[in-house]
Amino acid sequence: MSAYPTSFGKEDLLKCARGELFGPGNAQLPAPPMLMMDRITDISADGGLHGKGHVVAEFDITPELWFFDCHFPGNPIMPGCLGLDGLWQLTGFNLGWRGWQGRGYALGVGEVKLTGMVRPDRKMLTYKVDFTKALQTRRLTMGVADGIVEADGEVIYVVKDMKVALSES
Repeated sequence: MSAYPTSFGKEDLLKCARGELFGPGNAQLPAPPMLMMDRITDISADGGLHGKGHVVAEFDITPELWFFDCHFPGNPIMPGCLGLDGLWQLTGFNLGWRGWQGRGYALGVGEVKLTGMVRPDRKMLTYKVDFTKALQTRRLTMGVADGIVEADGEVIYVVKDMKVALSES
C-alpha cells in the first residue's frame, strides 16, 4: 500500500510538477500549461479492470485554455495528443505514487482511437487509466496501461498498451 493519499488536488499536482511530492529525481508531472489535469480523484496499485492499479483524474475545460487560440484559429479544438499526454502523465504518476524511484518517460502506445473532439463548450474531461502490467525489477521499472478520455461523460479517446518507465539516470 502506498504511503500517499488516494486523491490529489491541484496544489498537490503542482507540488509534483515542482519535484516536491515524490522527491528530487523521481516521477514528476509537467508544469502548467502542459499539466493536463486539475485533480486526481482515485488512484490504486491493485484496483481497476485488471486488478493491477488504476488512476481517475479530471481536467476542467474553459474557453480560455491556451490551445484553443492556436489549434485551430476559427475552429478551436484541443489537440488529441494532449489527451494522450494526460494519460501518459497519469500512468507515470501512478508509478511514483507506488513509491517506485526514477524519472518518468513515455515509451510508446499500442493503439489510439479518437472518436470525439474537445471544443471550448465542453466542461470536463475525465481520464481513466487501468494498468495491465506494473513491474519493478533490478533493471526496469515500467507500467503498461489502457486508458480512456471522456468529455462530459462521452468516451472520445480509447488508448491501448501505453508504456511508461522510470529511470534513475
